[in-house]
Amino acid sequence: MDFGKLSSVDKVDFRLPTEPPQNAALLAVHPKPSQPTLYIGPTGYNMKPWVGKWYPPGAQEKHYLRHYAAQFNTIEFNTTHYRIPDWSTVDRWREEVPSDFRFCPKIPQSISHARDLGLSGSEMPIFCEAIQRLEAKMGCCFMQLPLHFIPRELNVLARFLEYFSKKIPLSVEVRHPSFFEKTAEAETFFKLLEKHQVAAVITDVAGRRDVCHMRLTNARTLIRFVGNGLQPSDYTRVEEWAGRLKNWFENGLHEAYFFTHEPDNLLGPELTALCAETFSQAMPDVALRGPMPVAGQQGTLF
Repeated sequence: MDFGKLSSVDKVDFRLPTEPPQNAALLAVHPKPSQPTLYIGPTGYNMKPWVGKWYPPGAQEKHYLRHYAAQFNTIEFNTTHYRIPDWSTVDRWREEVPSDFRFCPKIPQSISHARDLGLSGSEMPIFCEAIQRLEAKMGCCFMQLPLHFIPRELNVLARFLEYFSKKIPLSVEVRHPSFFEKTAEAETFFKLLEKHQVAAVITDVAGRRDVCHMRLTNARTLIRFVGNGLQPSDYTRVEEWAGRLKNWFENGLHEAYFFTHEPDNLLGPELTALCAETFSQAMPDVALRGPMPVAGQQGTLF
């Protein structure tokens, strides 16, 4: 992921922001689940370098999704950002993954980057009809708004949420700096998501510390964690996230999606394995599933 990328992270303060005061009140209104769930996975699955290490030796590309789903229980699914899949494709995705797996498909850019967010066209209902075929394996759609989307356009987002959030679970990422300032407009954005039970995407990346806002707007959250090649700071950051997630789950968070990014996606599984091990130790009562390297690769994780 190029957004927020820096050539050097040596001087970055990666400490998480203090807990927003609104989070406690938000979580208090949601009844605690019998067992909260933490979904962890990288982005994308078409990774030939993972064959023989995370996928079985000799794995064929047509089976990569099946092998991915055996290792991880969720995916930040970028394929749908570039085209709307047909029904048969969605049916195949659904059938290739186990019952505990959850897709987080990205909203097509033809919708998320349109000035009216697709409200006047036909693509949004077509996408909804197709992606709903994931059925119980639908996790949370992910809408990434462009950098030029600003608070004054919230009326368009409000109309979009009236339509979309009633059909499919949703999370929304904004990138314009004004959304993270302590202003009435910024607060209106978070309250709008809260009203429609939509999660505000939290992105932990070196070059834009403001987008790691830590604000919860639903009993579900979606976190994008951008590592830096498993440098020491990646380890300390994962430890800190374990503490923050533990606090949220103890106070009523139902589920979290934690997506790991690494340069060129090569070390995504290693970072996911680190997260799964760290999180399971900190939160033994939270359901999660992490990867295991294929036979002969033990000892290469950390």
